[in-house]
Amino acid sequence: MKKILRENSLSLTLLVITLLTLGGNLWTGWHDFNDELKDYGRATLSFTDYLTSGHCIESVFENWESEFLQMGLYVLFTVFLYQKGSSESKDPDQDEEVDRKPSPSRPGAPWPVRRGGWVLKLYQNSLSLGFFLLFLLSFILHAIGGASQYNTEQMLKGKSETLTVWEFMATNEFWFQSLQNWQSEFLSVLSIVVLSIFLRQKGSPESKPVDAPDSQTGE
Repeated sequence: MKKILRENSLSLTLLVITLLTLGGNLWTGWHDFNDELKDYGRATLSFTDYLTSGHCIESVFENWESEFLQMGLYVLFTVFLYQKGSSESKDPDQDEEVDRKPSPSRPGAPWPVRRGGWVLKLYQNSLSLGFFLLFLLSFILHAIGGASQYNTEQMLKGKSETLTVWEFMATNEFWFQSLQNWQSEFLSVLSIVVLSIFLRQKGSPESKPVDAPDSQTGE
């Protein structure tokens, strides 16, 4: 058990932090939405009912979509784009291990590599594809939750106008929610790409060695 915890400590720690912050998001969002319902003289929701409300779905997935979009594009861009001196970039002047041709005879090669053909083609792009699929799912759920929340707010205000999911996706509100998250995610990626040229963190694989010159590209 000690070995398992040590070998998986990074993902386990991030999982715990994710669950704690998600739980806090859901809990505070529930109280915030109930406060809004009280302001309109409406009955409040139980926590379980809140989890299926547009307010909850929208708040969660409008943030998740930006994370998955950022990671998907970042993984894809680093295939062919470079930043000299950054630990997050391949060296434009050298061949990299990640660019080598997959070999089915390599010890421990995954099954798709041994299988070859279209399975290998899919597998060698599966990381970016996985992120884009998660982005698409989150994007759709954001739209569904956003449309539901918009219609709920219209009802609370005594207005009869409602929107379908497609109609809500054409509104400024939907794109404002998306773009305010997207821009912050791309700023964070830009920050680590540029800052890792000049700054160091000893022991982190996201940083160059402390004594490496600023011009060194890659880890």
